[in-house]
Amino acid sequence: MIKVGIIGTGFVADLYMRSIQLGTNFELVGAFDRRPERLAQFCAFWKQPAFTSQDELLSAIGPGGIVLNLTNPSSHFEIGMAGLEAGCHVYTEKPLATTLKDAKTLCDQARESNLMLASAPCSFLGEAAQTVGAAIRENVAGKVRAIYAELDDGFIPQARYADWISESGAPWPAGDEFEVGCTLEHAGYYLTWLISIFGSIRSVVAASSRQVCDLLPVDAPAPDFSVATLFFESGVVARLTCTIIGPHNHSLRIVGDRGVIELDEAWNNTAKVRFRRRFNLRRRLMESPIAKRLKLPGETHPKVGRWGSASMNFALGVTELADALVEKRASRMSIDLALHLTEVTLAIQDSEETTGAQRMTTRCDPLEPMPWAQKLG
Repeated sequence: MIKVGIIGTGFVADLYMRSIQLGTNFELVGAFDRRPERLAQFCAFWKQPAFTSQDELLSAIGPGGIVLNLTNPSSHFEIGMAGLEAGCHVYTEKPLATTLKDAKTLCDQARESNLMLASAPCSFLGEAAQTVGAAIRENVAGKVRAIYAELDDGFIPQARYADWISESGAPWPAGDEFEVGCTLEHAGYYLTWLISIFGSIRSVVAASSRQVCDLLPVDAPAPDFSVATLFFESGVVARLTCTIIGPHNHSLRIVGDRGVIELDEAWNNTAKVRFRRRFNLRRRLMESPIAKRLKLPGETHPKVGRWGSASMNFALGVTELADALVEKRASRMSIDLALHLTEVTLAIQDSEETTGAQRMTTRCDPLEPMPWAQKLG
């Protein structure tokens, strides 16, 4: 089995462990964290070996194994490069890196070393996203004309986030979240869905802003509000919003010639995907008040229950890497996807009050659907 080791045992590591408990196709050798107390607490809770140094863990993983990089975003580049230089494949939490230059350096290193490099989120491998992809391929809504994707998390400055504690006792990393920003942290949840289905984004027209920086407990908060129009090479256009201000809304609406494909929750692998046919009633044009539920025909992937605001299997990405290694094939969690996602997300986040289109320099072809998502039931 492919050996996997965790570097970084903070809040998100518990979400990965809860998913890994469902069963894996890899051997988890243990974990390392530069904070000994946090490492001990995590490993005691999950009954995992604790390594006393990063080098010791990399040695245990060995060349050809996978580093699961769950450190804070400012460390993603350093840890990712250390894993690649040790001959390991790397799966990293988002973002791949905090600058496009660093992201390209990581990708160049991975390609030169013939290693896999992937970046979260992996929810596009989940049942809801794969159902949407199957519906698009089967032309359920007709030609797609526009997409509306919302990632508004509510007015987070008033949330009791100091009380958000992970299963093993790690606090929610408020400082990192606010300094990195909701766009880099969350936009990928729908960007990966859309890129995997429609392919590369040709250009981005966006604007971002700091609207609640005076309410956040950090000195240099990132933009907390962004709106982007995404122009895909395939001709599709999408609007994506990402805020920690607007009322909670994680909906997706895909508008086609025949009607609308919709779902209400990006952070739920089993969210219901529905289709509302468009029709004329007397002088009124409307979508059907009764939606058709779209489903895949068979079993998909292991599911986790809801924890906090999410019901996602966080292990789908590293599982995909391990499967690809065993099966000697390209991974759906590709270098192209990780780099293109990073460029698009940074183009949105870094667009404070700018105007005009930003042309993308990277690309990513549509991705192969999961074996169980070839068609609807």
